[in-house]
Amino acid sequence: MFQDRRDAGRQLVGQLGHYRNQPDVVVLALPRGGVPVAYEVAEALHAPLDVLIVRKIGMPGHEEFAIGAIASGGTRVMNTQVVEGYRVPEAAIEAIAEKEKRELERRERSYRNGRPPLALQGKTVLLVDDGLATGASMRAAVQAIRQFEPAKIVVAVPLASPDTCEEFRTGVDEVVCAVTPVPFYAVGQGYVDFSQTTDEEVHRLLRRAVGQKGAGT
Repeated sequence: MFQDRRDAGRQLVGQLGHYRNQPDVVVLALPRGGVPVAYEVAEALHAPLDVLIVRKIGMPGHEEFAIGAIASGGTRVMNTQVVEGYRVPEAAIEAIAEKEKRELERRERSYRNGRPPLALQGKTVLLVDDGLATGASMRAAVQAIRQFEPAKIVVAVPLASPDTCEEFRTGVDEVVCAVTPVPFYAVGQGYVDFSQTTDEEVHRLLRRAVGQKGAGT
């Protein structure tokens, strides 16, 4: 059990030590829950921290069940098997996607606060979230990152469904899932405190990370 997301990040670092002090490493967090985890990872590895905004597309009427996701840059990934199996209307998908796009753009403006994204071409990119359930958001993140031509993509999470963790091994260069409980019910099962991460906490941690890099720490 992790006490909270920052504790999870500190424990995840134990499996990422080979990336410490590597000048080509960039840590990208999936907000909001991934930011406290990624902050601890970036601080321990002495790597810059940035965010990649991803919004899941939920099943109409059951929004917590992801049938796809969108990411910064216009990337969209859909679980076609689920969409076709449940006969989800295209119009419903488009309506949800448009709503999530507006929220994505709001967060992009809010979290960056005028800062340009970090350069990713030729870099080793560590994509960090607080856990993997269906993996929809992370798949969208991976697809979005590929367009920037990184040298290596690493998916790193404290907790994951064993099946989802295994699925990613064929899609990226490295997968680090610190804990893969069986049976797996939800990401929150691995946390004592899984309360929602706020925009204020995201802003605070990103400002702190930028300040530390500027100070050379």
